[in-house]
Amino acid sequence: MPEGDTVYQAARRLHAALAGQVLTRSDLRVPRFATADLTGRAVLDVTPRGKHLLTRIEGGLTLHSHLRMDGSWRIYGPGERWGGGPAHQIRAILGNAGHTAVGYRLPVLELLRTQDEPKAVGHLGPDLLGPGWDADSALRNLLQDPARTIGDALLDQRNLAGVGNVYKSEICFAIRAVPWLPIGELPSPERLVAVAKQLLEANKDRPVRQAYVYGRAGRPCPRCRSPIRTATQRDPSGRERPTYWCPKCQPAPTL
Repeated sequence: MPEGDTVYQAARRLHAALAGQVLTRSDLRVPRFATADLTGRAVLDVTPRGKHLLTRIEGGLTLHSHLRMDGSWRIYGPGERWGGGPAHQIRAILGNAGHTAVGYRLPVLELLRTQDEPKAVGHLGPDLLGPGWDADSALRNLLQDPARTIGDALLDQRNLAGVGNVYKSEICFAIRAVPWLPIGELPSPERLVAVAKQLLEANKDRPVRQAYVYGRAGRPCPRCRSPIRTATQRDPSGRERPTYWCPKCQPAPTL
């Protein structure tokens, strides 16, 4: 499973490898669940929820994982060498007769009852790639705090689920608004929600995400040829994250 997979793509690959198959190997390398044994149980499905992965297992259990910045799930065939990282970074192994899924550097890994999934993901806003997408609810959530910057509001998964740091920059470029603009000052804020949905849908199956500004500091803007700029912006957890924008297409407040 490529490191650049979105959560949607990771769920699809895991589902294809595990769903409908009985587990012949189970190893959860986190202290709380180190003694849990899932062998002999079938995997029912793997479902993405925002940036979370829910692996549902026979017997009313769900393995909940989150990739955050560095985590990944890799899938290997019989006899294939594992190459996702050193052994001490492995947090989970789920195997069947045909495939082995190995979770590396997973910051969140917990086994819970399927009926208790809302405890893990119930706080999330409408899922941009989920079957219950609700654009009106997402817009209301985003506008609850008009003084909040667009970038911060987009990354808050309680508002709408699925936007990461890459898409934050790309969405703002698409609507010609700098990520530091207070969301209450954005004309036609419903377009922000529509573009977020459009970009995630367009890229959900692509092996390489299309990027117009992210990671392109100093390179020409695809619209106006001005050099793309970069700076850091705090995310809802307080971490400084790289942000990219075009200073001509997206006039910025003083940074």
